[in-house]
Amino acid sequence: MSDEIQTTLPPTVYVTGGKTFADVNEDVSRPLENFPKGRWWACFSIAILALMIWAFSVTCIVLVGQGVLGIEQPNGWGTDITNFVFWVGIGHAGTLISAILFLFRQKWRTAINRSAEAMTIFAVITALTFPLLHTGRPWYACFWLLPYPNQRHLWVNFRSPLLWDVFAVGTYFTISLVFWFTGLIPDLASIRDRAKHPVRRFAYTILSMGWRGSNKNWNHYEMAYLLLAGLSTPLVLSVHSVVSFDFAVSLIPGWHTTIFPPYFVAGAIFSGFAMVLTLLVIMREVFGFKNYITLDHLEKMNKIILLTGSLVGYSYGCEFFAAWYSGNPYEYAHFFLNRVTGPMWWAWVIMTSCNCLFPQIFWFRKARRSIPVMFVISLFVNIGMWFERYVIVVSSLYRDFLPVSWKYYIPTWYDWGWTFGSMGIFFALFLLFVRALPTLAMSELKGVMPQAKAAPGSISVGEAPTNW
Repeated sequence: MSDEIQTTLPPTVYVTGGKTFADVNEDVSRPLENFPKGRWWACFSIAILALMIWAFSVTCIVLVGQGVLGIEQPNGWGTDITNFVFWVGIGHAGTLISAILFLFRQKWRTAINRSAEAMTIFAVITALTFPLLHTGRPWYACFWLLPYPNQRHLWVNFRSPLLWDVFAVGTYFTISLVFWFTGLIPDLASIRDRAKHPVRRFAYTILSMGWRGSNKNWNHYEMAYLLLAGLSTPLVLSVHSVVSFDFAVSLIPGWHTTIFPPYFVAGAIFSGFAMVLTLLVIMREVFGFKNYITLDHLEKMNKIILLTGSLVGYSYGCEFFAAWYSGNPYEYAHFFLNRVTGPMWWAWVIMTSCNCLFPQIFWFRKARRSIPVMFVISLFVNIGMWFERYVIVVSSLYRDFLPVSWKYYIPTWYDWGWTFGSMGIFFALFLLFVRALPTLAMSELKGVMPQAKAAPGSISVGEAPTNW
C-alpha cells in the first residue's frame, strides 16, 4: 500500500481548565485553609448522627451483652462478621487500586489515588471494631488474645483462619498506612510553606518530616513509594484471600469451595471502586474539583466496575454450577433451596440485582458519563456487596445439617444500629481527612499536566523527579 494516511490521537488531558502549577496548589489547599462551608458541615452532621447511633448501640451491647443482637444458635455470627468482611473488602481495595495503577504507570490515577488510600485506612479501622466487640468483653482482649509468653501456657490457636486474619489485616493496615503517609509528604511540605498561622506551620512541619524538595529527597521518595507499591499489591491479594479462608476451610455448605479466594478479591475491587466513586462524586461537587476529577476519570472507573461486576456475577454462577455438578445433596440444597427459594430469597435477589444487573447499564457510554447514574449505581453496588456478605454468612448458618436446629435469623434494632452507625465512623474520619490533609496528590497532578513536559526537572507518575 502506498500513500498511507497516518493519524495521531489527541493527547489525553488529565487536568482541564487551563490550570497552572500555582492553580493546583491553590485549589487543593483551599479546603484546608478556609473555614468549611455549609455543605461540609451538613455532611459532617449526618456522619456524627450516625456515629452517635453506633455509640448507643455499642454501649448497650457492652453493658447488656451480645444477647441484644440477633445472634443465636445456629447463627453465631450475624451482622458482626457481615460488617467486618464488608469493611475489610472496601479497605483492601483502596491501596490495591492506587498501587496497581501506579505500577502500571496509569496517569489517570492522580484523581483517585489519595482518596482510595485514605479510604483503606478508615475502612480497616471501622472493620476492626466488629470482631473486637464480637468476642465479648473487649477490655480483656489484650490479656487473652495476644500470643505473648505467660505462666498460664495459654496461647491462641495458630491453625485457626480467624487468627490468620489478625496477622494479615494487621500487616496490611501497617503497610497501607505507611504507603498513604509516604505519598502525602511532598504535599504536606507545600501546605507547610503556605501556612500563615504558627500552629498550622508547626504541625505541617512535623508531618512533612523535613522535606525540602531536593533531588535527594525526590529520589528517596520515588524509591520508597515504588517499593511500598510493589509490596502492598501482592499483600492485598493475599490478605483478602486469607479473609476468604474464614469460610472456605470449613465444611459448611456454601462455604467449602475453592473459588472463594479469587471471588473475594474480585468482590473487594468491585466494592472498593464503587465506594471510591461515591466519595469522588461528592468531593467533585463539594470542593469544585471538576477540573481534576474529570468525566474521563470517572468513566474509566465505571468501566472497571462493569468488569469486576461481571466477574462477581460469573463467580455466583460458578457456585451454582459446582453445587449442581458435584452431586453433593447438601451443597445443592443450600444453593437451590436455601438461597434462591428459601426464606432468605429476598437477600439473594437484592445481592444479585445490585451486583450483577444494575452495573450492566455501564455498557452505554452515556450512562458511564452521567453523574447521577454513576452515583446511584455506586450506592446500589455498596448495598449489594453488603448483602453478598449477609447471604454468605447468614444463609449458610441459619440451616445446618440438623433440621431440628434450623432457625430464621432476625437482626434486631441494635444490629441495624451499629451497621448504619459504622458508616458514621467511616465518613466522619474521611470528612476530617479532607478538612486537614490534601485530598489530591498535588505533586502527581503537576506531573501529568502539559506544562510538566516543558518544565526543567519536572516529574510524571512513576518517574524520579529532579529539581522540582
